Amino acid sequence: MTTFSAKPADIDKKWIIIDAEGVVLGRLASIVAMRLRGKHKATFTPSMDMGDNVIVINADKIQLTGKKRTDKRFYWHTGHPGGIKSRTMEQLLEGKHPERVVTKAVQRMLPGGKLSRQQMTNLRVYAGTEHPHEAQTPEVLDVKSMNPKNTRS
Repeated sequence: MTTFSAKPADIDKKWIIIDAEGVVLGRLASIVAMRLRGKHKATFTPSMDMGDNVIVINADKIQLTGKKRTDKRFYWHTGHPGGIKSRTMEQLLEGKHPERVVTKAVQRMLPGGKLSRQQMTNLRVYAGTEHPHEAQTPEVLDVKSMNPKNTRS
């Protein structure tokens, strides 16, 4: 019995759309990361980009558990003395680019390397309900109904 290793001709990519409204951020990110890598397929090969193209809409309506919305802080340094800055998760979600919260959560769940950067190009995140990918006829993946813990009541 030989181990199956997928070739580029064996790969078939689908388009999947996920509505993030009311879904917990970490649970959504883990599902999206699994879909991007292709681990949900029986023909998964770790060295190939086997994942699907994923569209996430309503990223600004994502939910967080506990007090993460007000207490979780993100720090960065400007490079100048005393130049440490921070923002809360609430400021990020109500700011100019709330979709970056979902993008960074998914990116941090993928292993680092060239392949992960290539797989991240298959992710499209939009703050509202509008997206320009209607021509690809994406299938709807209902994350809310997968597990009752995926939503926050």
